[in-house]
Amino acid sequence: MRVLLAILALALSAAAQAQTYPTRTVRFISGVTPGSASDTMARILAEKLGASLGQSVIVENRLGAGGLVGAKWVATQEPDGHNIMMYASAFTVSTLLNPGLDPKELVPVATVATIPTLLITPPGKYKSHADFVAAAKAQPGKLVCATAGVGSATHMALERFRFSAGFEVLNVHTKGAGEALTEVVSGRADCYFALVFQAQKMRDAGKVDAHLVSGPKRTALMPELPTTVEAGYAGSDYNFWLGTLVAARTPRPIVERLHREINALVQSPDIADRITKLGADPLSLTIPEFDAMIQRELKENAELIKKAGIKAN
Repeated sequence: MRVLLAILALALSAAAQAQTYPTRTVRFISGVTPGSASDTMARILAEKLGASLGQSVIVENRLGAGGLVGAKWVATQEPDGHNIMMYASAFTVSTLLNPGLDPKELVPVATVATIPTLLITPPGKYKSHADFVAAAKAQPGKLVCATAGVGSATHMALERFRFSAGFEVLNVHTKGAGEALTEVVSGRADCYFALVFQAQKMRDAGKVDAHLVSGPKRTALMPELPTTVEAGYAGSDYNFWLGTLVAARTPRPIVERLHREINALVQSPDIADRITKLGADPLSLTIPEFDAMIQRELKENAELIKKAGIKAN
């Protein structure tokens, strides 16, 4: 009886918290620099979410270790839903490379979008993706490919593609997307898997060539580009998702309310249109579906990390 009463008391306490939530400013914690994909999505959602929650919602950058610094900070705060981690699929990579955060310290709330990355090369250097692959095979480990950091979506997209295509390159891990793009534009790097909205601007300006889409489907921003799978590279696509997580032990009613509020925004015409204009696809999964995706990727990425010999910086 005492156990049952204790459980009932906890349930009533959680329900009471959910009814009064939020009681102060809510923070989206971004573990990457302003202008990066997950940071941009956090800023798109913040204003509208503040209106629906009845409290200010701000974006706060806590940089380092592929987002882990920000994620660890959220995990160690009071589990009351006032600090939300805006993370990307790097969550299922960084946590495997760095023992500083156990994935179980955060729980999934809501997905926001998927963003394709594009294989880009210096302008005029390679006529096609096949030309690039042939050059890479002819010079194993000689061609240079930039990434936005170890374990980033740009890195994992490259690893999946090169294993499928059967070539080796020299990886150069930069401090972020801006630096990686500069490496390709300058010709110091032979390739990079850039975020679609970054790649489109550079291609339209004649600064890079774009060849393939790493993702489950083509991008509306450049519909003429085939996916890596369509181009004949089986199993080469990388699912770059963006989503929100909160500290474990956050009361379930609060998690579910945040899920409903964020899902409603992602599905709203205004936010969906803004997401689409970035070349992304709005993504609305249930909490169990989001959790299942994370668990599946943790297993798949552990295998890829071992196969590629990837180690944290």
